Amino acid sequence: MRKESIGSFQLFAMIVLFELGTALVVPIGLESGHAVWVSILVALPGGVLLVLIYDYLYRQFPDLPISGYMRRILGPAVGWPLGLLFVPVLLYNGSRNLREAGDLLISASYDKTPVIIINSIMVIAVMYILYMGIEVFARTAEIYFMITMVMGLVCNFVVIAAGLVKLHNLFPVHPGEWLEALRSAYPNIWIFPYGELVCFATILPHFKSARKVNKVTVAALVLSSFLLSFTHAIEMSVLGADIYSRTTFPMFTTITLVNVANFIQRLDAFVILTLIIGVFFKMSVYCYAAVAIAADLFRIRDLQKLVLPVGVVVLLSSFVSAENYPAHMADGVVFLERILPIPCAVVPILLFAVHRLRLRFKLYR
Repeated sequence: MRKESIGSFQLFAMIVLFELGTALVVPIGLESGHAVWVSILVALPGGVLLVLIYDYLYRQFPDLPISGYMRRILGPAVGWPLGLLFVPVLLYNGSRNLREAGDLLISASYDKTPVIIINSIMVIAVMYILYMGIEVFARTAEIYFMITMVMGLVCNFVVIAAGLVKLHNLFPVHPGEWLEALRSAYPNIWIFPYGELVCFATILPHFKSARKVNKVTVAALVLSSFLLSFTHAIEMSVLGADIYSRTTFPMFTTITLVNVANFIQRLDAFVILTLIIGVFFKMSVYCYAAVAIAADLFRIRDLQKLVLPVGVVVLLSSFVSAENYPAHMADGVVFLERILPIPCAVVPILLFAVHRLRLRFKLYR
């Protein structure tokens, strides 16, 4: 069977769309108040460091997903169960993205549509793209990257043209607020969304050129960081810190205020489409990572056999994870602070350190 491969721009587009995902539309870094846009940029160096660790491990084991080189570095007795623990974490986070998308779409526009219909349609789309393979997924990312960039430019332009931006909602940033921005950046924004790129440790083995992986991944991370910072700065400048922190969908709230010469209005569809695209790609990457790790651990050659079970688990988990959206967000805080840092930061750093020690003392056979 021919090995599927993806090109540089395709990987770049996938990373940017994954990073934007839900982080583009939900409020993040609330601890830093109106300096949330600063927190995103402050967390960027830590995100780059994590990406460089992922890239280093990939270049050491270019044909293996993260579960594969876990067993090589830590040994099968430790690496196999540790890799298995990644699967429920990835599936749970994918279901959280699905839950957020369904609840936000219902609160914004589809209040007459049952959430099971919305979530089921999104899961079917994800299962279809995964069944078609990583190459088709990457080509799809190329197309939707351009669409997302155009919609983002249009939305930000009309918000600025409508005179809604109030810079006093962003400045000044006092010394104490810089400290709050730092606390908000580490570990919260550092892990979400930057640390979540650990999922690409299962996609990088399909990348055509290992020599370019550093440039592509870092460039994608930097671009997505500036896009996130700019977008949240626009939302904060329009809504103010109080409304921004209380609304569940600040991007949608911002765009509903647009009125340029009583002619350009009702750009809600752009925001809804941005949410759907972002969640689709983020959830697809999470599901693919879970499928790839499970297939590697249980030696299943055909990944397509696992697509349906993973889709069903993600769909059911999105309904039973929390009673309502506030409870869902509260659970997310606990998950972000106590569980997600382990696969995103602790395990990769451990793998990097152990691998370097084993190379130093020539402990590989």
